[in-house]
Amino acid sequence: MSDLTLDAAQTIVAAALKAGRALNLKPLAVVVYDARGALKAAGVEDGTSLKRTEIAAAKANGALALGIGSRAIGRRAEEQAYFVAAVSHIAGPAGLVPVPGGVLIRRDGRLLGAVGISGDTSDNDETAAVAGIEAAGLQPETGA
Repeated sequence: MSDLTLDAAQTIVAAALKAGRALNLKPLAVVVYDARGALKAAGVEDGTSLKRTEIAAAKANGALALGIGSRAIGRRAEEQAYFVAAVSHIAGPAGLVPVPGGVLIRRDGRLLGAVGISGDTSDNDETAAVAGIEAAGLQPETGA
């Protein structure tokens, strides 16, 4: 069973969305999975474009599938395109999106889950994810 509580996951979503508003980002979709890959919490702002939730989910799912933040997956896609393409086929229905915005959630080095955000630039999505994770008193791993 995951140690990522519903309260912590909801804090991540709320704080990430709050950070997005403070930074004047485009409307965001936020998805939080626990370490098993089970959906723990999600929030989608009014005005997000179509499929943002699916993109956010794929960023988080990819981070969990490979055990690294999606920023690192993006670098790996440039270096080993065939590998990342192959993993995207076996990553399950949620998929994989190899750009920043999928951030692992850790506590004292232990993997608790991942958050994925989509809506603005990938770097800004990642900034909001980090803010959400830190607001919950947990440690983000972006793959930087």
